[in-house]
Amino acid sequence: MHRMPADNVAVIDFETTGLSPQYGDRAIEVGAVLLEQGEIVGRFQKLMNPGFRISPFIEGYTGITNDMLKGQPCCEEVMTEFSEFIAGRNIVAHNASFDRRFLDYELRRAKLEYEGNCCCSLLVSRRIFQDAPNHKLQTLVSHAAIPETGRFHRALADAEMTARLWMSMIGRIRSQYGITTIFFDQLCELAGIGKLYAHRYLTAMAAVSGREEGRDVRF
Repeated sequence: MHRMPADNVAVIDFETTGLSPQYGDRAIEVGAVLLEQGEIVGRFQKLMNPGFRISPFIEGYTGITNDMLKGQPCCEEVMTEFSEFIAGRNIVAHNASFDRRFLDYELRRAKLEYEGNCCCSLLVSRRIFQDAPNHKLQTLVSHAAIPETGRFHRALADAEMTARLWMSMIGRIRSQYGITTIFFDQLCELAGIGKLYAHRYLTAMAAVSGREEGRDVRF
């Protein structure tokens, strides 16, 4: 994929029967929002029937009940529709290793593939919001004064709040470092460096951006 701005992405979230698809866990809900130039331009939310009853713990944790899943389409059917929704986009998720694990697993079962790249908003938040008490989504939403858009641990609400957190972090970088255009791959790189080096990385990023735009950037 060609280099994409960080504010043109699909932000996704899965609710599942457990932590590990390799041990039989399945997705029960997927939610996503599409961002274009930082604005939400599309939403996707579907429940899906995993083919077995979910535990009382998951019912309580997500608010998704076995009764709600009765009659819902199977995972393969939902994932076929979802893959079309996110096609051509890089994706963002909070604790992305979890969501990417289920995305890949459910797409594979549906004989589908995803070709974009994935960035973890939790890892980025550890570099941007180093003063936050912790980096759980609910904590960061409060810390960054982001409006709650629904119940936590429901896929669409979590995806939308993650999208607003993502844009809050991009906004902070723009305002603190004077960078007009931030690219997705730059935030992927930022997510992978030690948080003690985040300021150095962003300062260097600002200097490159300034030279490209013909500005004199000094810190």
